Amino acid sequence: MTQHRILVIDDDPAVTDFLRRGLSYEGYAVDVASGGRAGLDLAREQPPDLVVLDVMMPGMDGMEVCQRLKAGGNVPVLMLTAKDAVSDRVRGLETGADDYLVKPFAFEELVARIHTLLRRREATAPEVLRYADLELDTGSRTARRGDREIHLSTTEFKLLHLFMRHPGQVLTRSQIMDRVWEYEFEGESNILEVYVRYLRNKLEDGVEPRLIHTMRGSGYVLRE
Repeated sequence: MTQHRILVIDDDPAVTDFLRRGLSYEGYAVDVASGGRAGLDLAREQPPDLVVLDVMMPGMDGMEVCQRLKAGGNVPVLMLTAKDAVSDRVRGLETGADDYLVKPFAFEELVARIHTLLRRREATAPEVLRYADLELDTGSRTARRGDREIHLSTTEFKLLHLFMRHPGQVLTRSQIMDRVWEYEFEGESNILEVYVRYLRNKLEDGVEPRLIHTMRGSGYVLRE
């Protein structure tokens, strides 16, 4: 498993030392910076997988650091602050912070928040899914079957992505409608059948074996 790198930016040496030791013990590679500018320099030199960022720092404060980090990429930012006012939390989130933790905090809660943010990032990171001779690139949102490239509409991509996340599993009509169209399926709409037909036409091109199969009375399944 790849070791995640965490950058801690805080002007309090006791905090940075505590977090360096604790997060290292949890298996992370940890870099620390005692100020905003130093933190940004470190982030450029050694891009982190997540930043733990204090709000109240002299010079460049955490709000500005967060804005600059987000302008240069999409690294998750967990902000730390001694302020518990709702307005402060809202301002922090508006700068692009992904989560917010008020000092003093339990180390176990910090680790849990870090785990959640890293899982969320990995879930949305571009990847290539493969099944049989079919590939789906989640970054470019294109599919490939053998040597043939297939361009997909947004809905076709979401539908195929769902199937390729659950190969061999029968997905019910209501499950598909809920995850692709994001509402609970009710009534007799045939929109699902229409898009399955669109997808089959593109994937099969008239000659290739079918991969998306109808399970009568149940739903659909991706299988050879």
